[in-house]
Amino acid sequence: MTDLSMFSDPELLVSLKQDKLGAFKEIYNRHWGKLFGDAYKRLNSRELAEEVVQEIFTNFWTKRQSLQPNVNIAAYLHLAVQNSVIDQYRKKLVKEKYKEAFKIVHSEADNSTEDAILMKELTYTIQTEVSHLPDKCRSVYELSRNEHKTNREIAAYLGISEKTVENHLTKALSRLRLSLSHYLVLVLAILLK
Repeated sequence: MTDLSMFSDPELLVSLKQDKLGAFKEIYNRHWGKLFGDAYKRLNSRELAEEVVQEIFTNFWTKRQSLQPNVNIAAYLHLAVQNSVIDQYRKKLVKEKYKEAFKIVHSEADNSTEDAILMKELTYTIQTEVSHLPDKCRSVYELSRNEHKTNREIAAYLGISEKTVENHLTKALSRLRLSLSHYLVLVLAILLK
């Protein structure tokens, strides 16, 4: 067995592109601490910093074949941390704006009619988006969210693997999140008038 700790980052990258898990583990061990420290320093949350770094390494493994041979691994991963931290701040900002809008709406007079209309529109939008999902993906989503079946139950019912169920749910939720993000911005704009 080769001692990968003696390999340089470019040598590890070559091994990584050959799908050698040991190279990935060495890169992970070599860079995890520094990346975690950078993320933690900016986010001030251990859990969030760990989540960010894990996601970066997951993406790094997934994109290993498309990495340029001369890429500086440390710089690449550091930039990924910076971008992910910025994304976390954006999410936090949207969440805070939403909370403020929610407080404003619920501190004013009773808006039960408006709330009912907004809820009806949101429900309709979700149903429309779900109807545009591919058949198998839609079936998995509906079994999970409407009939409250577990991934194992859905897999057995549809004759597919649990991993396939997870992939379909991830795809469905991702598409819904993307399409509903525009709706959320519209709702926030109306609420902040």
